[in-house]
Amino acid sequence: MPEYKAPLRDMRFLIDHVFDFHAHYLALGATDASPDMVGAILEEGAKFCEQVLSPLNRSGDEEGCHFDNGVVTTPQGFKQAFAQYVEGGWHGLAADPAYGGQGLPLSLGLVISEMIGSSNTSWGMYPGLTHGAMSAIHAHGTEEQKNTYLRKLTEGRWTGTMCLTEAHCGTDLGIIKTRAVPRADGSYGITGSKIFISAGEHDMSENIVHLVLAKLPDAPAGTKGISLFIVPKFLPDAAGDAGGRNGVHCGSIEHKMGIKASATCVLNFDDAQGFLIGEANKGLNCMFTMMNHARLGTGMQGLCLGETSFQGAVRYANDRLQMRALTGPKAPDKVADPIIVHPDVRRMLLTMKAFNEGNRALTYFTAQWLDVAHLSGDATQRQDAEDLLAFLTPICKAFMTETGLEVTNHGMQVFGGHGFIREWGMEQLVRDCRIAPIYEGTNGIQALDLLGRKVLGSQGKLLRGFTKIVHKFCAANAGHPQLKEYVAQLDGLNRQWGELTTQVGMAAMKNPDEVGAAALDYLMYSGYIILAYLWLRMALVAQAQLADGSGDAEYCQGKLATCEFYFKRLLPRTTTHRAAVEAGSECLMRLPAELFAL
Repeated sequence: MPEYKAPLRDMRFLIDHVFDFHAHYLALGATDASPDMVGAILEEGAKFCEQVLSPLNRSGDEEGCHFDNGVVTTPQGFKQAFAQYVEGGWHGLAADPAYGGQGLPLSLGLVISEMIGSSNTSWGMYPGLTHGAMSAIHAHGTEEQKNTYLRKLTEGRWTGTMCLTEAHCGTDLGIIKTRAVPRADGSYGITGSKIFISAGEHDMSENIVHLVLAKLPDAPAGTKGISLFIVPKFLPDAAGDAGGRNGVHCGSIEHKMGIKASATCVLNFDDAQGFLIGEANKGLNCMFTMMNHARLGTGMQGLCLGETSFQGAVRYANDRLQMRALTGPKAPDKVADPIIVHPDVRRMLLTMKAFNEGNRALTYFTAQWLDVAHLSGDATQRQDAEDLLAFLTPICKAFMTETGLEVTNHGMQVFGGHGFIREWGMEQLVRDCRIAPIYEGTNGIQALDLLGRKVLGSQGKLLRGFTKIVHKFCAANAGHPQLKEYVAQLDGLNRQWGELTTQVGMAAMKNPDEVGAAALDYLMYSGYIILAYLWLRMALVAQAQLADGSGDAEYCQGKLATCEFYFKRLLPRTTTHRAAVEAGSECLMRLPAELFAL
């Protein structure tokens, strides 16, 4: 298994220079997040992930979770690592101080989440789901519910889940069968089964708080009739501690391709006592608070697993000797040259590096808008941030997981035959990454959300909110002596983006299938343009640091070389995606369904 080292230099480059987190925090009044505080958190977070979580990654995959008559036991070391994580204060880093949290910005919490996901994705699922549950209860719960659950969740004594999927429905939540029957005491009896529930049962906390979608007896049909309920594994007693067992039990755990140390459970609710959160029949709105948090976290898994894969591939490419360079020996004292001299290996490594560093920039850029949405005192700023987040979230989830899967595949390929062997650990990263394009809304659903709901549904408003940012950036840097060629390339794509969107919108007015046919290619096209903008922001800083001697020269040269590679070898993929969008739906829909049969 590759030995994970937190990429602190790249993180600091983004935090200190490209996005200037420190000025950003001061502007939002987050004065506790001082440069010294941020530096200490990065250093200590790296130590925990490198020394505690990373060593458990391969053993957790090999051992998996154990199921015995409804009881789930996590792999050896997982429970102890969670206790250490909680004791170190990491769980409540960005949580509300009113409930025991440290109140630091969400963006800082996401930086730590990146380290956790890179060092041990399966382990990171347990606190990750809990943070999502906390956000939903904080946003929609009553004061009593917040007081009952948030402090325990923040302390890590209790953990959380979200329970949406049922055996007969995944994305189409309007047809769920789980029912909620009102009780005389104001609570509800929840009955039904949920599948694919991450962290639904385990031994790492005293209690598990399930957020469950269900329908009331008189609920309207479809998604307008969904309500959200808090259903704890153990009902809180008079003192607020875990009391009597509720009617929810784990029926089984799934046997999966990857993330084997994350318990993926079938949960059976048998007249379990639940408590309505938010308004009746408005549960999906409440759940989206949690799902949006989860979708950014899932997108980050593409970055996280890609980073670990890249680190392993670079080390191997420098050590593995095979053949001589086409231009002559580069290591004449050895029997062959290291494979990093070969152009095709360079192609794979640079693709990995370009996507990882671009996706990290996308994560941190998006995280800053999360901070604005949560912390700004200006209502207009908050709304603008919410609009940008609505636009960026499906792109983060889908683009980062698609490219993350490509990166982990490249990492395995660099190892050749050894990459296919378990002991090297590269194949685990591919397996762990494969779920990311599927769960938290498949990437096809993310694409429909982006194009259908966010872009066309807002009559282009959400897209224009971002293209204006890019337009201003290009106008300000059009004459840059070293980068003007790339600025012009980005500016042209930014204009083309709006034109392509109008073209799809006009076609969709005649045939709604045009949206579905174009959606995924449109999302990927959008992602490549966004990364181009972020790569230019990084390149501008690197070029300035080289010019004034303020930065690490080799690091800055690496940034500029990778930016050049991105613009010359990866950004041209937009041409193919645009052509696919323009091809329309006819070639997809012409073949009758019965002719797909063998």
